[in-house]
Amino acid sequence: MSDTGHPLAHHGTAAVSDALDLAGVSSTLWGVRRLSGSGMVVGPAFTVRFEPVADGVPAPAADFIDDVPSGAVIVIANEGRHCTVWGDILAEVAVAKGVAGTVIDGYCRDIDGIRDIGYSMWTRGTFMRSGKNRVRMVATQQPVTVGADGDQITVRPGDLVAADGSGVVVVPANLVDDVVDTVSRVAAMEQLVLADVRAGKPLRVARAEHGYNDVARRIAAGKPS
Repeated sequence: MSDTGHPLAHHGTAAVSDALDLAGVSSTLWGVRRLSGSGMVVGPAFTVRFEPVADGVPAPAADFIDDVPSGAVIVIANEGRHCTVWGDILAEVAVAKGVAGTVIDGYCRDIDGIRDIGYSMWTRGTFMRSGKNRVRMVATQQPVTVGADGDQITVRPGDLVAADGSGVVVVPANLVDDVVDTVSRVAAMEQLVLADVRAGKPLRVARAEHGYNDVARRIAAGKPS
């Protein structure tokens, strides 16, 4: 499910990441990739956090999906643990509720069935081993830390999640308007460059004429690109 109504849905995660770079914010999620679905997904984060349990401690499947509003993107923090916290039943319910997609710092299972229904998923990978009695849900709608290899970010409820085939980027809620404005400016400049190239102008000339390489300075100064 793609939110084509949001301004960022028309530009892709690369443009959103560039805008966050210009704002001096590092908020891209390392270690996850798209496994199912298509197009750009944009929606507010609904956060979920899991923690491990000791051997022999019962931990049932987490019941949170009924609380997720339509249009949200579920962000699950499971710290890359080698057990799953999402499967085809959750995906079926998510589709019925109009949930935009799910991002897991960890693993999911039943990916063939999830692909069959076209639900959008980003995870570290797939694995069939259940999370039941291995991890338990300890929080929803609280800030979570996600990411791999020392490159973690914090996602807060209501932050804007943008995700496509290139990956996942999270826009802090207080920066959404600024990021939308910057992305629009950069996209307009890039369209001018593309138009010149398609008309036969050398790329280096088109870039120089439209300020491709100094767009950061121009935007910082509040000037149009």
